[in-house]
Amino acid sequence: MQLGVFLPISGRATGPDTLMDAARSAEAQGFDAIWSADRVVTPWTIKTSYPYSENHEFIVPPDRPFLDSFTCLAFLAACTEKIMLGISVLVLPYRHPLYWTRVAVSIERLSRGRLIMGVGVGWMEEEFEALGVSFKDRGRMTDEQLQILSSLWTEEHISYNGQFYRFQDLAFHPKPVQQPRIPIWVGGEGIAAQRRTAKYGDAWFPYYVTITPAELRAGYDNTLRLAAEAGRDPAQVKLTCCRGIEVTRESVPQDESRLRGSPEQLVEALRAYRDIGVEHLALQFTVPRWPDRVEQIERFAQEVMPHLRN
Repeated sequence: MQLGVFLPISGRATGPDTLMDAARSAEAQGFDAIWSADRVVTPWTIKTSYPYSENHEFIVPPDRPFLDSFTCLAFLAACTEKIMLGISVLVLPYRHPLYWTRVAVSIERLSRGRLIMGVGVGWMEEEFEALGVSFKDRGRMTDEQLQILSSLWTEEHISYNGQFYRFQDLAFHPKPVQQPRIPIWVGGEGIAAQRRTAKYGDAWFPYYVTITPAELRAGYDNTLRLAAEAGRDPAQVKLTCCRGIEVTRESVPQDESRLRGSPEQLVEALRAYRDIGVEHLALQFTVPRWPDRVEQIERFAQEVMPHLRN
């Protein structure tokens, strides 16, 4: 099981030195990937329920910095040598596919094939409204984009005639280093995300605040069933996941729906994810202050990761 770590592209700590140090440290510590979040604009008032925090409130206040995900990964591509670079997740309806696929391939080529594209439909109605994008159409827009990108990255003459995107006989070069395309990991937790993964994705990539390994495996099994129904080989669809994590000083009562505990407890908890077939786990260390997160990441790398590699 590969392990990734989220970087501080938002909040007071973010900046070139912090990001460079965090990425280089993650690479030296043996993490397999570094992950960036995605945001275009943050409204001052957000009424939409946020699905990825315990209190369902968005975790980055509107007056805090939030850097662009692609820009950060392009910067970090030049600061690192071998670690994978991932977005969790790019909200596809916010950008035209002919634009973002060009940016993605540019980063992927300049990093010598190190990009992973986590993609999703988005959740914040206020952000869609600010960008002038239809919230209710976001799923269908995403499906069209997923159809388009495979053609852009694999074909010579590309045309598309859909409800939201239309173009005729385009060239798209260069193609990605990774073949047949940059890996597409589909975010989202419900049946629509599982169905979208089954049709278009290389991996199901949900982010759960609380879930047991058995529940995660059940969702993946459903994704595999849907892939077979869609005429795909289920073996082409991997299981990946994002989870929050906290490393404690002492042992704490265990709840299999959360990743929280001492290094010894986390080794056992994470082995359960490996045992159900998770191929990559992107970890978001949840303590609020960046210096505390640095400490937890270092402890995790030193006291947990070696036991998961054996």
